[in-house]
Amino acid sequence: MTAAPYWNHNVHYHRTVLAAVPEGCRTALDAGCGDGLLALRLAARAGTVTGADRSPEMIRQARARHSGAGWPRNVTFIEADHLDPASLPEGAYDFVSAVAVVHHAPFEEAIGALSRLVAPGGRLVVVGLARNHTFGDRLVSGCGLPASLLYARLHGGKRGPAGMPAEDPPQHWGEVREAARRLLPGCRYRRRLLWRWTAVWDKPGGGS
Repeated sequence: MTAAPYWNHNVHYHRTVLAAVPEGCRTALDAGCGDGLLALRLAARAGTVTGADRSPEMIRQARARHSGAGWPRNVTFIEADHLDPASLPEGAYDFVSAVAVVHHAPFEEAIGALSRLVAPGGRLVVVGLARNHTFGDRLVSGCGLPASLLYARLHGGKRGPAGMPAEDPPQHWGEVREAARRLLPGCRYRRRLLWRWTAVWDKPGGGS
């Protein structure tokens, strides 16, 4: 895996996303791709990669990053909203990733839209955010602070692309965990140290 040009809490979990790409992945989608960093890293693990974002500025930055010599040629960036059924083809992707995306819409709508994009037998990986609600939530979140400060120091600070849309998550950890397991039956849900959670779900079907 190539080194990232910058570090933040989302980039930290790119390694987790990349490790979940199935062998023989033909088509991959990074929904809400931002400046395209993860999509470019997915290029080494999939036949073709589409980076989609509804922000024109993010797609402009992604295309600018992609235009340099030496960037992979199997990546395409498009301005599209994964929530819009007309924007992206249903069931077309062997692998779909969504990092820090689902909290920008109603949870059930966001998860439903992402799961529809996955081909039968394909895989969805979500990296999301949640808010603290209980004392236990705050205690676990507090444990992430020393690790965040250490990682930021090792990577020259916490940075990200200019103009990246930001929004606080409306759901707390318990709500997210329950909804993810209900909407993605059999998913592997895990709360992560740096104020993120992950869910890995394999869509039924596909045959052998």
